[in-house]
Amino acid sequence: MDFSWIPNAISLMRLLMIAPIILLFVNDQFQWALLLFAIAGLSDGIDGWIAKKYDWNTRLGKFLDPAADKLLVAWSFGTLAYIGHIPAWLAVVVIGRDVVIVTGSFMYHYLVHRLEGDPTFISKFNTALEFTFLILLMLRAGFGVLDDTTITVVGAAVLVTVVISGYDYVAGWVRGARAYRAVQ
Repeated sequence: MDFSWIPNAISLMRLLMIAPIILLFVNDQFQWALLLFAIAGLSDGIDGWIAKKYDWNTRLGKFLDPAADKLLVAWSFGTLAYIGHIPAWLAVVVIGRDVVIVTGSFMYHYLVHRLEGDPTFISKFNTALEFTFLILLMLRAGFGVLDDTTITVVGAAVLVTVVISGYDYVAGWVRGARAYRAVQ
């Protein structure tokens, strides 16, 4: 029996969890949002681990997994900014980076050469930091723990990694395009 569909099903489940999480944010139910968000975060690690362990990597999975992450982060940051839990400019920077990455990836793929490769370390670190920041925000909003200083420091770290990882992607595309054109 073929179980190679399991990682993609887990990623799809994470995509389907976005709407309930956002509804919980809007309805000030941060304890429940935190629970669902934690499940979504764990599922991100589990689907990747299963795909690698059993060599169940698929084209769909290479699209679905990062799409689920980016959509969860974008909707979370956007909604939390809308309801006043984070500054709107931070949401714009985080979402803007992801728009640049997605748009740039498609443009590179179709205008330069087939785009292959895994996310960089700084990009993975940035995503982990964004998830951590969102969890800390939910802990503060839902349980009243953590002070503004902690949130501000982690938020500043998110800003720094967003800028560095965004630059890293763009610089990588430029290097790749130059190298590809040099051999043509």
